[in-house]
Amino acid sequence: MRRGRRMQAIIPICWLLGALLSCLSARAADPQAYKATLASVGNGEIDQTLKTTSDLLALRTSAPVSPFGLIARARSDTDRLKTALESFGYYESQVTVKINDLPLADPSLGDALSALPKGSTAQVSVSFNLGTLYRLRRIDIEGDVPPAVDARATLGLTSGQPAVAGVVLAGSARLLTALQEQGYAFAQVDSPIAYEAADAPVLDLSIHVDIGAQVNIGEIRIEGLKRVHEALLRRRLLLHPGDAYKPSSIEAARRDLLALSVFQQVSVQVGSQADETGGVPITFKVTERLRHAIALSAAYSSDLGGSGGATWTDRNVFGNAEQLSVTANVTNLGGSDTKGAGYNTGVKYTIPEFFHRDQSLEFAISAIKQDLVAYDQTAKTAAATLSRRLSSVWRVSAGVSTTDEQIIQVTSVTAAPNGQLVGVPQTFNYTLLAFPFSVVYDSTNLPTPLDDPRHGYRGSVSLTPTYAIGHPNATFLITQIKLATYFDLNSLLPIAPGRSVLAARALAGFAQGAGELSLPPDQRFYAGGTSTVRGYGYQRVGPVFPQTNIPVGGTAVTAAGLEYRQRFYANWGAVAFVDAGQVSASLKPLPDDIRVGTGAGVRYYTPIGPIRLDIAVPVNRRPGDDRFEVYIGLGQAF
Repeated sequence: MRRGRRMQAIIPICWLLGALLSCLSARAADPQAYKATLASVGNGEIDQTLKTTSDLLALRTSAPVSPFGLIARARSDTDRLKTALESFGYYESQVTVKINDLPLADPSLGDALSALPKGSTAQVSVSFNLGTLYRLRRIDIEGDVPPAVDARATLGLTSGQPAVAGVVLAGSARLLTALQEQGYAFAQVDSPIAYEAADAPVLDLSIHVDIGAQVNIGEIRIEGLKRVHEALLRRRLLLHPGDAYKPSSIEAARRDLLALSVFQQVSVQVGSQADETGGVPITFKVTERLRHAIALSAAYSSDLGGSGGATWTDRNVFGNAEQLSVTANVTNLGGSDTKGAGYNTGVKYTIPEFFHRDQSLEFAISAIKQDLVAYDQTAKTAAATLSRRLSSVWRVSAGVSTTDEQIIQVTSVTAAPNGQLVGVPQTFNYTLLAFPFSVVYDSTNLPTPLDDPRHGYRGSVSLTPTYAIGHPNATFLITQIKLATYFDLNSLLPIAPGRSVLAARALAGFAQGAGELSLPPDQRFYAGGTSTVRGYGYQRVGPVFPQTNIPVGGTAVTAAGLEYRQRFYANWGAVAFVDAGQVSASLKPLPDDIRVGTGAGVRYYTPIGPIRLDIAVPVNRRPGDDRFEVYIGLGQAF
């Protein structure tokens, strides 16, 4: 029946002919509206493939057809759907298409459709008879395969398994990759040829292999550079002439160059033959990104109000991927836990490859002003940070920073001449000298923090010894531990990857060496708001000063959150979450004054990250707490 048939995935052989006939027919008569229904075959994967393959479904609204064009489209679909079923091993399947209960072969079908009243909808039904499922019997490999490659294990094909074309082709692709990873750059694995047995519904496979010569990496060229210095890339390149030829090593080098953030695209061209030294020439073709960029940002929460700003970036200052960014933000516009507008401005200059690959040095200066219910702060900071990436998931950093700040905080009240109680502000001036150190782990494998994490972990441990010159002087150590994890539920439920995700986070922080009131107010721990306990106002979780109801802050904080994320359609999603946390004078493994918030939100997914809208309420609300909080921003809450 099908002797010497090459295994292939679903190929729309008749698509062009069917589309052409449909278009020509559409011009010959008024379009015929129709509704198409495909019967289920009892297998979700096959059903989805059939729906994706069908032109009757895909072109129903985008490409109207005449009555005779509809018949032509249905005939074309018959062949397309049968090819789809064959790709799953059903080589004796039957596809039956009826229009208004008339089979396609009925000679009166065209006249019956033409006679339909104007505006009526034809009913197209497609049913399937799968027939016998063909299975694999014998698998022959023709050609020599090196001992280092276990060809049969790599193919992953066994006698008796369903003869699914996609599985067979994937096995051939794995074999080709395995040969190339052993240095056989020009190896060829031909498409498997399937032979049908005469006495049983089985297929015998023949796979021809030609490994060619084993080669190394030859000359390495870099094309497309304009402003970026080639010497930078040569120093950074993970690939060198004479190295063993491995596609995985070439791809790792390509991704590594792309990680410099100065290239829009990095592609690789492998030579078609080895040179006289036995090496294969490799060419990296790069396209540089625009040197300058401007990014706008905006966010809103009912506790902190609105904020917005812009960042100007020079991605390649002197040609060695040095980055200069200038940021200006207006903050605290109208929030319930703010007393006036503030600002947050800064300049950062980053030097990559600082005395070592994957090591960078960053200089930063910033100025901040914020008028919060807890305190008013005006500060200027200068910092230098040395960062080093240890692997694809581990990164460490160490630095030094100095901050000059003034903080005004109301800690008590007094009676005014009219008898009303008014707050008594105290002014604190500090000079802080800090030596932050952090270790960061991230296995989410995402290019930017705004992307939607679906699996993996994010964690960090930071230690910040600080000396505060002020009133009073203090020396203290601040430690923070953060952890977030993401679990894709597709491993438990019959759903597509990334559609349902369970996310969790935890935070613990404590300060040692200074008491609660000895710490500068901005160095104390607070909770409440989008980064800790949603549903409570910013810094509203924790102790307050008597009579003023103003947050004191604490020397310890613990918080945790659990969020279920569900995507709908292509761009929409929803979440449900619960957060809990506590601020106290000491770190407590068993919280005794924990605050819980819960809520829900919607997401709209864009190419630069999800736009987030969350509404949360406090579960154990205290007097003075808001009834609910609203949070709007870009990116997930964590």
